[in-house]
Amino acid sequence: MDLVGLAPKLPRPGETVLGDEFVMMAGGKGANQAIAAARAGGQTVFLGAIGSDAFGVNLNARLNGAGVDMRHVRTSYGPSGVAVIMVDRAGENSILVAPGANNTFVGLTEAEQAEIAAGDVLLCQQEIPAETVVAAARAARAGGTRVVLNAAPARELPGELLPNIDLLVVNEVEALMVTGGDTIDVPELLSLVPRVVLTLGGSGSRYVDRDGRDETVPAFRVEVTDTTAAGDAFTGALAVAWGEGRDLVEAVRWANAAGAACVRRVGASNALPTRDEIDEVYRAG
Repeated sequence: MDLVGLAPKLPRPGETVLGDEFVMMAGGKGANQAIAAARAGGQTVFLGAIGSDAFGVNLNARLNGAGVDMRHVRTSYGPSGVAVIMVDRAGENSILVAPGANNTFVGLTEAEQAEIAAGDVLLCQQEIPAETVVAAARAARAGGTRVVLNAAPARELPGELLPNIDLLVVNEVEALMVTGGDTIDVPELLSLVPRVVLTLGGSGSRYVDRDGRDETVPAFRVEVTDTTAAGDAFTGALAVAWGEGRDLVEAVRWANAAGAACVRRVGASNALPTRDEIDEVYRAG
């Protein structure tokens, strides 16, 4: 659950800032990307865990309402995951995440593995235990399902995960964490995975692969209100576009439009755009 406070500026350590507004909405990278994919037109099944608290009930209802298939979601005794988010008037944010039930999502059932194998694309994040991401990617590889990993939040990738990734989506901070260097090393990234999308914020995105393709896709220009879920909107739409069989550079361009459509509204899951809204930004160019 995202607890979002809007204020004129982000507080410094030890500083209290009087805010403008507070909103509470469904969040979490996995849930946001599931909603983003569903709104972008994908048939989306969510695998994960929510808590037994009131937040869990709310999260389940909100994802169901967004068209996400929640049949396999586990309920864990205790708190749901919570993100405390501060957003300033320029749209920049700071986020603290308490994983809660996300940390209990360990291992995969046969039914969960079957859902993965039946999909066109498996989209994973790093807000759940690494061993579960590895198990999911292996199940996808065994079933012929393509694997997209959004390596967020930034942390080291398990070595056993890398051979099972088809497409890695990272921002500049996450790219540095993956390679462990001080500068972004694209050849090193491609030595680990066959395809990489590097998101560049207002500068757009860069797609590279082992076949030598290297293309920067410009961002769409819109008025920015809140950047909180822009990355999730981008990644969910990218997975849908690739699952539909689009060329990956074209898929990145459409995903850029999704990110641009998202930043026009405050919030996370409630700001994620529909397919029509993505197409509108895309056509406006």
